[in-house]
Amino acid sequence: MKNSAGMQTNTYSIYNQSLALLTDLYQLTMSYAYWKKGLADKEAVFHLFFRRRPFNGGFTIAAGLEWVIRYLERFRFDESDILYLSSLKTSNGSPLFSSEFFDYLRKMQFNCDIDAIPEGTVVFPYEPLLRIQGPLIQCQILESIICNLMNFSTLIATKAARTCIAANGDTVVEFGLRRAQGIDGALSASRAAYIGGCDSTSNVLAGKLFGIPVKGTHSHSWVMVFDDEFSAFKAYAECLPNNCVFLVDTYDTLDGVKQAIEVGKWLKSKGYKMLGIRLDSGDLAHLSIKSRQLLDAEGFKDAVIMASNELDETIISELKRQGAQISVWGVGTHLVTGKDQPALDGVYKLSAIRDPGGPWKYKLKLSEQMMKVSNPGILQVRRYHTAKENVADMVYDIQTGITPNSAIVDPLDPTKEKVLKSGVPSEDLLVPIFRGGKCVYKLPPLREIREKTQRELERFNVGIKRFLNPHQYFVGMESALYKLKVELIRNIRSKSSHAHITPEEP
Repeated sequence: MKNSAGMQTNTYSIYNQSLALLTDLYQLTMSYAYWKKGLADKEAVFHLFFRRRPFNGGFTIAAGLEWVIRYLERFRFDESDILYLSSLKTSNGSPLFSSEFFDYLRKMQFNCDIDAIPEGTVVFPYEPLLRIQGPLIQCQILESIICNLMNFSTLIATKAARTCIAANGDTVVEFGLRRAQGIDGALSASRAAYIGGCDSTSNVLAGKLFGIPVKGTHSHSWVMVFDDEFSAFKAYAECLPNNCVFLVDTYDTLDGVKQAIEVGKWLKSKGYKMLGIRLDSGDLAHLSIKSRQLLDAEGFKDAVIMASNELDETIISELKRQGAQISVWGVGTHLVTGKDQPALDGVYKLSAIRDPGGPWKYKLKLSEQMMKVSNPGILQVRRYHTAKENVADMVYDIQTGITPNSAIVDPLDPTKEKVLKSGVPSEDLLVPIFRGGKCVYKLPPLREIREKTQRELERFNVGIKRFLNPHQYFVGMESALYKLKVELIRNIRSKSSHAHITPEEP
């Protein structure tokens, strides 16, 4: 199969190619116009942030930074990219881009500075997850891919953390490969789910690539191949005597449990151990209670009961409230797709620009809705804390810094503010990732990121982890930055109200 540029394509070879074109066309058309107008090398600052708490929850888990780093380390436009771009036409059939622009792209080397909040950190709306500073054209081209890599992973890590909170210490296995959004979605989801707290995944490739523990049982088809459940379970036990978690609901669930118990007795006679059973349909609370009674009565008190079937944090919480005897949860579709909110509303906005070495001009995007007005400046997030828990986050401008005893102002309701005494311990959340296009950040092992998530959640009031009407952790702007924002808004609106168009002379 050939594409519009006449090049041979193969779906499975795409991951071995340059990914520079994994962007929206308007990033490239704007960049072309910057280049033609001599603006390409202006120095710009953009921030990635989100506006709404996902799943109406009280917290969000940052994830996806490693994907961004890996992408930028190999960012380039190769000849296949140039060949494809040269095939694009304008509405009158002429080339969309000039050959001189292609020469510029060929020579382009990523040389921006990036600061970001490490993966596994608890974050909140309007806090910049990532700040990029460098040539305007590079910052612009990278907008869509940075949003793509950070938004999805952050969403799924958050969903996983909520699911694990609902499980309350039980084992959670990510089961979502077959329902995930393509190959890349499945791998990203498995990694992000592990960051969020899942113990393992069924996705074997994710296990290989990321070192995530892999777990699995068998499917209904295994049972259906045989004449009865006992024969199916026995055959499976003969083949994998140390890996026996039997799926018992192919025909009659409680009868299936009894058949599993019989095979469990056979395993015990051979010196092995039945690990447990899995329920995949029906009234999981009722069936797990009855199954536990059957297992305990026959001496299988340490056999686990695993459950799957369209589970999410709400269902798990309700099943536990009903006394379900489930200790392992297989969570798939709702987790890897973020089913009740399939996208994080992360955005990427310009906040400052200057000629190289000149003074900064702060910028913001205005809107009739205050929540959609972006923040100006070169931003950092400072988190204040006591010895036991975090108390407030302040977004401030690194150029002006923080004045002593500065108030933290809620930009959506400036009547709400918090003043912290001087000397309150704090830390800045965004850390250096790239300097001059070179990575200066040491990526932690994935297991350490997962552990960081758990430590982070422990340092917040339990109320932010509620699923219904969660407590709102205080996040706001440093008061001087807030005043600057208001002043810029007034200036823009004043200019807009006085603007007029003079008709051309005939």
